[in-house]
Amino acid sequence: MLYKLLYSLTDLWFGFNIFRYVTVRACLATFTSLIFSLLFGRKIINKLKNFCHPNMFDFREERKENTPTMGGFLILGSLLVSTILWADFRNTYIILLVFLTIFLGFIGFLDDYTKLKYQSYKGIRPLFKIIGQIIVGFIIGLVLVYNEKLNFNTCLYLPFFKKIIIPLGEYFILFTVFIIVATSNAVNLTDGMDGLAIGLILTVGLAYAIISYIVSNIKFANYLNVPFVKGAEEATVFTAGLIGSCLGFLWFNCYPAEIFMGDTGSLPLGGIVGLLAIIVKQELSLIFVGGIFLVEALSVIIQVISFKSRKKRIFLMTPIHHHFELKGIHESKVVIRFWIVGIILALFTIMTLKIR
Repeated sequence: MLYKLLYSLTDLWFGFNIFRYVTVRACLATFTSLIFSLLFGRKIINKLKNFCHPNMFDFREERKENTPTMGGFLILGSLLVSTILWADFRNTYIILLVFLTIFLGFIGFLDDYTKLKYQSYKGIRPLFKIIGQIIVGFIIGLVLVYNEKLNFNTCLYLPFFKKIIIPLGEYFILFTVFIIVATSNAVNLTDGMDGLAIGLILTVGLAYAIISYIVSNIKFANYLNVPFVKGAEEATVFTAGLIGSCLGFLWFNCYPAEIFMGDTGSLPLGGIVGLLAIIVKQELSLIFVGGIFLVEALSVIIQVISFKSRKKRIFLMTPIHHHFELKGIHESKVVIRFWIVGIILALFTIMTLKIR
């Protein structure tokens, strides 16, 4: 925790006092993760190329057979480095975010490694991944509900309605499990085009960085009539590091991609999105800010139900981004249009804080 060391030097020079401010540490976290990604990205890509094999999911003429996967190492590595340097590890939310990142990152790594080892698109059993996600969600739910020092608010707040509050109590544990499993798998399904998932995560990260800063300030929270979350300011630092790592990875992942994030990146990133929504007490905001992820997941569910019940497909291919590609729209155009929608949804989500 570099910021503590620097802040302790305030007696020597008053300028070191700036490191106690969340905004300063958030900016430094962004710069740290971005610089780390740019400095080590090429080296990591070259190392991962040793494990490269044909992309069995690619149905296009231009096959990306030499593009390595497991790019999640670059994303998570830069994120964790910036968090260690600029966040306060005495904060429970930071511990939970780091725990989730490492745990789901390991599950994603096992899945990617299994695919590479056996030269197959089939990784570890889906049930194993779901169980891992459930375990993570359950542990986090237990901490949030039963940690008396944290005194976490287990009520559910509805967007647009300031007087409708649903107390969940111990059932908040199951709600936490559902959110983390859902978001983790939704982002995993979205990761199918160059820059698509990471660009959307970047947008969501920006939205939650703003929201976490607002709800951690009692004056802002009271003014907007949103739940005040003591300690959520450290989630702002973590989210800022996430923004930097997304920017750094996008440098290499934009079309044509030099590296794919794989499950090593998509599973923990999805889980992070879910946990951030829980921490800032805007769980239902996921419907808006994660609207693209929701549509991607629903397209798969609808396709499966339709095919099993009627033997007919509604979409040419799912997740839905492949449907648009098979309709003749170029991959990069699909990605940018999805980004635009994601930005609009993120802005709308921030706006909902005021509309109550």
